[in-house]
Amino acid sequence: MIRNNQPMRITDSVILGEEKPVLFAGPCAVESYDICLEIGTKTKEWAEQHGFSYVFKASFDKANRTSSGSFRSIGMDKSLEVLQRVGNALNVPLVTDIHESYQVKDVAEVVDVLQIPAFLCRQTDLLLAAGESGKAVKIKRGQFMAPEDMQYAVTKVRSTGNENVCLTERGFSLGYHNLVVDMRGLPIMRQFAPVVFDITHSVQQPGGQGGSSGGQREFAPILARAAAATGIDGFFIETHPDPSKALSDGPNLIPLHKMGQFLEMLKEAWTLGRKYQDFDVNS
Repeated sequence: MIRNNQPMRITDSVILGEEKPVLFAGPCAVESYDICLEIGTKTKEWAEQHGFSYVFKASFDKANRTSSGSFRSIGMDKSLEVLQRVGNALNVPLVTDIHESYQVKDVAEVVDVLQIPAFLCRQTDLLLAAGESGKAVKIKRGQFMAPEDMQYAVTKVRSTGNENVCLTERGFSLGYHNLVVDMRGLPIMRQFAPVVFDITHSVQQPGGQGGSSGGQREFAPILARAAAATGIDGFFIETHPDPSKALSDGPNLIPLHKMGQFLEMLKEAWTLGRKYQDFDVNS
């Protein structure tokens, strides 16, 4: 299968789609500066130790919660301030989600990568606004989208003249409260743009705890190794010092103290996958 050879440039030193895997990781949501800095500091150290480029991730707003009573945000301005402080303190690039076209301008002034949530991957105006910002654009595949149809989302962004775009896999809906990852989708999407595997949300159970989502983090290492073995370009992981107290998506977060071992395992699987990524049974 043909691979896309058009990398996504995040900064001059962090490029998705070349010979070094990129890790997008942090808490699900911006809770406080102290928590974000703790997570970012330790994750950056482990990422560098195990050969990953690192991008700090945290959502400034969780606009797609199951219940209106769920935590959303400490406020857009406060969240963006925290992100900026963390990025400056750690000297790392930043990624966060956008949900509305009007948010692009303010968010793009702070972060290096604009992430399009899975539910919004068909929203033309949002994709065009993200592309026009000039920042790298990371599009999550919708739980309802065929992998091959994600090429059209990529084309929308590139139609603005912005070539820095990637796709992210996070599973498709199979019945209620259940997501399944079809590993064939990773090389299929990789024909169109670099691909990131969202480990955290692939084990999520949307709405599985009544008014909030559940998760099966015990399957995260298995899916992560399988995705890494396909030779993709990067990984997305949400982590927290105490997932039971996280304000968002606690059941599927990786405990922070496990991240070093997790990344060591992931890099080993990725290295093996890259070794055999060009093996073709049809040639």
